[in-house]
Amino acid sequence: MTTDLTCFKAYDIRGKLGAELNEEIAYKLGRAFATFIKAENACENKTIILGCDIRPTSEGLKLAMADGIMAVGYDVIDLGMVGTEEIYFATSHLGAAGGVEITASHNPIEYNGMKFVREKSIPMSLEDGLDKVKLLAEANEYEVVPEDEQGAYSKYSNEADYIDHLMTYINIENLKPLKLVVNAGNGAAGHIADALEAKFKQLDVPIELIKIHNDADGAFPNGIPNPMLIENRDATANAVKAHGADIGIAWDGDFDRCFFFDETGAFVEGYYIVGLLAEAFLVKNQGAKIVYDARLTWNSIDIIEKNSGVPLKCKSGHSFIKKLMREQDAIYGGEMSAHHYFKDFAYCDSGMIPWLLVIELLSLKGQKLSEMLNDRISAFPSSGEINSTIADPKAAIANVLAAFKGDALLEEYMDGISLEFAEWRFNLRSSNTEPVVRLNVEGRGNQALVDTKTAEILAILRA
Repeated sequence: MTTDLTCFKAYDIRGKLGAELNEEIAYKLGRAFATFIKAENACENKTIILGCDIRPTSEGLKLAMADGIMAVGYDVIDLGMVGTEEIYFATSHLGAAGGVEITASHNPIEYNGMKFVREKSIPMSLEDGLDKVKLLAEANEYEVVPEDEQGAYSKYSNEADYIDHLMTYINIENLKPLKLVVNAGNGAAGHIADALEAKFKQLDVPIELIKIHNDADGAFPNGIPNPMLIENRDATANAVKAHGADIGIAWDGDFDRCFFFDETGAFVEGYYIVGLLAEAFLVKNQGAKIVYDARLTWNSIDIIEKNSGVPLKCKSGHSFIKKLMREQDAIYGGEMSAHHYFKDFAYCDSGMIPWLLVIELLSLKGQKLSEMLNDRISAFPSSGEINSTIADPKAAIANVLAAFKGDALLEEYMDGISLEFAEWRFNLRSSNTEPVVRLNVEGRGNQALVDTKTAEILAILRA
């Protein structure tokens, strides 16, 4: 009998604990994932890497999944409590056949989930492999593997190699004394903040970390770690101001995204960090290809071209970015949503590499973060992403298109709709999972125009 599993999303597993996701389902998913990997036969190493975040249910889900994987004949290496990028790194570094992180990232406490990668940390989505895992898990029919051919379970720490790899992205001789506020949000990032702090001390690097909410605590006493929410930013911003720090850094629960605050405590939109990191790479790698997402583009294109790089536009979403980066051998890819991808990190996203690159750039330029960014924000002001809950998103978007299409110089449908005019542009896209429309507007040196056009579009959209 086939059972429909509602926990499968476009790029990962996410579900409400209980009927949508439990240990029985985790066992089925482990068995289905290993069966899929076995059928693909793309890796001789019959090992799958597992890890989990700090949520109270994550350990049980991980061990149930491990049982399902071993029942198919694959060994399991359990990294323990780690961030998603530690799974990406270990899967590639250890030459494993695949990897899974048990995490719900920034979702509410009653949720959990899983993120899958294949060999070489190649991503999976419902358009590329995860659909087959879903069919196998729902059918729940498997080849019986004799007990003596089933896989083995072992625990392993890959932290030392991971930390050494992170340090390869910067030249420590460039680093000048800096004071950083780091906020793990009581998620999985704290142990890596501790490890990097120890590495800085070992190497006599003059970086001081002021750690807040650093202890992993699945009860999330300071709220779900999601710096995208405005109400979750005060703790980091206030600590930056109180300690006179040079920058603030905050992570989501599984720390595959990081968010920046300047020396005044002001939150920095992720869009402008993409340009900053593009510049950091192009200073050292002239002519390199840089991938950016289609929602906000002008600042990224301008910086990439001024630094002799090759700009490559891509639909937002990690599987699209990673695929294009692999195809084009791009050195870096960035999304305004605070996901940053690196060629030397198996083309995967990391929440640790970005801030290391930023502190090196701060040291080399001898400027404050606000000084480095203010010119860019003035040159290409933006609205930030504005979400609107709308009963009929398709009709609302059609109304906006009808109102502005006639005057547009460029019309594009790579990711929702994008219309460009001489002095401003906008992107409008629907959510895949809820009746929400997301708007981004940007301009050329005219914040007032951006504000005016944003208001005009929202009035039509929400009418």
